[in-house]
Amino acid sequence: MHLKVLMLAALDGDARAYRTLLTELSGHLRAYFARKVKTAADAEDLVQETLTAMHRRLHTYDVNQPFTAWVYAIARYKLIDNFRRNRLRQTIPLEDAGALFADETEDSANAKRDVEQLLNTLPQNKRELVRLTKIEGLSTAETAAKLGLSESAVKVGVHRALKTLAQQFSEKT
Repeated sequence: MHLKVLMLAALDGDARAYRTLLTELSGHLRAYFARKVKTAADAEDLVQETLTAMHRRLHTYDVNQPFTAWVYAIARYKLIDNFRRNRLRQTIPLEDAGALFADETEDSANAKRDVEQLLNTLPQNKRELVRLTKIEGLSTAETAAKLGLSESAVKVGVHRALKTLAQQFSEKT
């Protein structure tokens, strides 16, 4: 959480916070890469590549998302690039293999949170229509029966809700 606070301050133009962030992050990244590569020089090169890539991609960071997950995703890609560049095939114990892949439960939780944030921008009645038809997979007839509406009212309501969400999404991008 401390690193995210520094990142947010840096994004607001605080140069001191950015320097502190880079210094603290360097230590974390150095430890991460030291476990993955053979030499300290390789680890240091990867730290610098990761920090440079992070700096170039600052504009892509979503302040509503975890900061360390974003940085370590960049670090993983830099590590993979390094292995490819050096034509290395690293073998690791099977029980450690999970660290190489994104955590599906985390991705699922992030996706669910994102969907909930979007749905919460809709009025309750429209939110319920989208939830039942698009998330829970009920048919138009089942949704209409459950909510005491006509099928055409459900179709129109879902269409308008999705149109509203699409407009909100296009305004943000």
